Amino acid sequence: MYSLIFPDIFDSSVQPARNKKLAPLESKHLTRSAQRAGFSNGVKAFFTRKSPGMNIDEICHILSIKRNNVYLPLQKHTDKVHVLKAGLDQKIADAVLTNRRDILIGVQVADCVPILIIDKERNVEGAVHAGWRGTAAQIVKKTIRLMSEHFGSSSEDIKIALGPSIRWSCYYVGQEVKDAIFKATGEGEYYLQRDGGYCIDLASANVCQAKSIGIPEENIWISLECTYCNPNEYYSYRYTKNLNGAQGGFIGIF
Repeated sequence: MYSLIFPDIFDSSVQPARNKKLAPLESKHLTRSAQRAGFSNGVKAFFTRKSPGMNIDEICHILSIKRNNVYLPLQKHTDKVHVLKAGLDQKIADAVLTNRRDILIGVQVADCVPILIIDKERNVEGAVHAGWRGTAAQIVKKTIRLMSEHFGSSSEDIKIALGPSIRWSCYYVGQEVKDAIFKATGEGEYYLQRDGGYCIDLASANVCQAKSIGIPEENIWISLECTYCNPNEYYSYRYTKNLNGAQGGFIGIF
């Protein structure tokens, strides 16, 4: 049975209590009732595990949508944000924004952070792939700024969800990577020093960046699962030392 992760923050019928510790993920096995719960307000937003992973045909079958209604960018660890208007030609980008209805956009990851963004007031959604290079290039901030510039979004109307990724002590990096992320993010609770290097939590760094441009903390949802710690559930490049698969984050308004 497929297991999808539905961020409850995108469900307008749910008003979860939030505090300084961001809410943990909720996962639901895909049953008809779970599908209705996850997509109850016209928003299809979810993260995948190894199954169905990035099997687009299976995802289309689950959602009862056509294959040509799914858009994935050509990811190259850039800071490029593609604003999807007419056409579905694949572009080099690591984030996608659109206000098109009936289009499911997504990104694939295998340790990096998948980030889903929505402004339901203006029917705009985004999907972001944030590895350390994207985080150092402030890709989540650039995506949110483009939502404002292209679609008139206000920060208080934007909600974001960060899916499973490599977390804390599992992501050990050198000084160069830490400095690049620190320069983009500033001080915050997203890194710690260890054994001459640093452990970076990319998800927390992206939360810091989102909050720095006005996204309220109560509008942010974050998974606490680590891809490296759960190799049976998720693909992890650092765990296997090779890229043998990926999971993803998907969002669309239907």
